[in-house]
Amino acid sequence: MKFVICGKGGSGKSTVSALIAREMASRGEKVLVVDTDESNFGLYKQLGLPQPKDFMDSLGGKRGLGERMRKFMSSEGKEKLSILQDFTVEDIPAELIVGENGIKLVAIGKIHDYGEGCACPMGALAREFIEKLKADGMHVIVDTDAGIEHFGRGVEAGSDRIVVVIDPSFESVQLSEKISEMGAKINKPVYFILNRMNEDSAELLSLVDREKVIGSVPFDRGVFQACLKGSQVPQLAEMKEIVDRLLAE
Repeated sequence: MKFVICGKGGSGKSTVSALIAREMASRGEKVLVVDTDESNFGLYKQLGLPQPKDFMDSLGGKRGLGERMRKFMSSEGKEKLSILQDFTVEDIPAELIVGENGIKLVAIGKIHDYGEGCACPMGALAREFIEKLKADGMHVIVDTDAGIEHFGRGVEAGSDRIVVVIDPSFESVQLSEKISEMGAKINKPVYFILNRMNEDSAELLSLVDREKVIGSVPFDRGVFQACLKGSQVPQLAEMKEIVDRLLAE
């Protein structure tokens, strides 16, 4: 299945994506993590992998993709991009994918330089990548950029399930409600994971739709230190129940 991990900036999307991937891999599952966040460079570190090259560069880079989008812009002004055929992980060039021990990682593209322009081509490519990728026995975990711009671009259309990471903040709770509305409109099931929970954040459960909550991730010092130092996140016992519910429901 394809899982899109989303939420507000700083809620812990990348950390939770890495934790889910590690738990799945520990069970012998094959996992592909797709990094669609053009601004965050830390996911590969949290997975304990080398940094992959941008997938976008193999297709002409941002400039080349932008030109294709302008050429095929629809009459309604909607961005269009159609350059990929249906493909599997095995079809991805080896130099664009990294991974070991059941987890592979591919990065759609990153902002590398000052003044290089908006991330629109990356968003369009992410949508097409997820839609046309055939999982074929792999679970696909998509780490998205902050907020809900990716919903506007239709990135979730190719997913099976939407997972919202909620941290103890009003903004995160509010965004979870909006994502739930959007998920319902496109007939995609939405699940909540409460992140960085401790005795001070217990009230968070009463502020969200409890029926969508599939588990909580505690504030863990080992995870905190890994994120601070840029190292592989440790496995957490709490992820077992979360992954059980993701795969079973």
